[in-house]
Amino acid sequence: MPWLQIRVQTTPDYVPAFEDTLLECGALVVTFEDVHDDPVYEPELNTTPLWNHTRVTGLFEADADIEHIRPVVEHKATQLGQSDINLKIEILEDKDWIREWMDSYHPIQFGKRLWVCPSWREVPDANAVNLMLDPGLAFGTGTHPTTALCLEWLDSVDCKNKTVVDYGCGSGILGIAALLLGASNMIGIDIDPQAVEATQANAERNGIEASRYEVKLPPYEGDIKADIVVANILAGPLAELAPVITALVKPNGQLALSGILANQAHNVIDAYREAFHIDSVTEKEEWVRIVATKR
Repeated sequence: MPWLQIRVQTTPDYVPAFEDTLLECGALVVTFEDVHDDPVYEPELNTTPLWNHTRVTGLFEADADIEHIRPVVEHKATQLGQSDINLKIEILEDKDWIREWMDSYHPIQFGKRLWVCPSWREVPDANAVNLMLDPGLAFGTGTHPTTALCLEWLDSVDCKNKTVVDYGCGSGILGIAALLLGASNMIGIDIDPQAVEATQANAERNGIEASRYEVKLPPYEGDIKADIVVANILAGPLAELAPVITALVKPNGQLALSGILANQAHNVIDAYREAFHIDSVTEKEEWVRIVATKR
């Protein structure tokens, strides 16, 4: 069955009004999209920032009364003083959306040995290090530049028989990659209970013995000391949590930090410089990875 979608363009102040109007007219769901390339990075806690030019889309059943809905939306625009909402009504053909979504994910290679593969795809190289990972609720599938930077670095270093901490583990992709690359054990830390569940499920999917990993919610007990710590979160938390993350790294241990925009790197480096020698800063699509060795 086809669907109808009604789209308007507006500014953040008027998004709630158009959302309410579309829902009152019978929209099954309303979504917000960026009209232009205007990314929102690192929003403040408990805020939901919108783009300067936001597209509001209402999805309706095919038999919705468009002749009634259109004037209602246009009247709301007039009330708000929005003269150019670029209103569009489109037919959205029905598809096998699950299959469409699955087809968009492919195995990705990181470095020389490591591949991340969705479970429904054949692995490209059976002799490679293959991490089976499906997109899910927890962040981290390898498609984002910050995750890619960390995976490429893990592939390049000697993880064999090392203890690894994945700080802000999300899906567990980095910690599990380290285990598949030879690490003896991994500790995942995250503030989100869904991340704990996702990391455990993904470790099991990859045949990792339960004795080789554990996942913790802070505050956690015990004095954790790791040979390698990877933290792929955001620049603000990385700087704020510098004492906590520093304490997890053994002397001469390695630290990789990402989730950092290029123009934020100096702030993060300043937070770690006293305890670490900064080895390298690598940039990928405006994001950077900072690698350091503990003094």
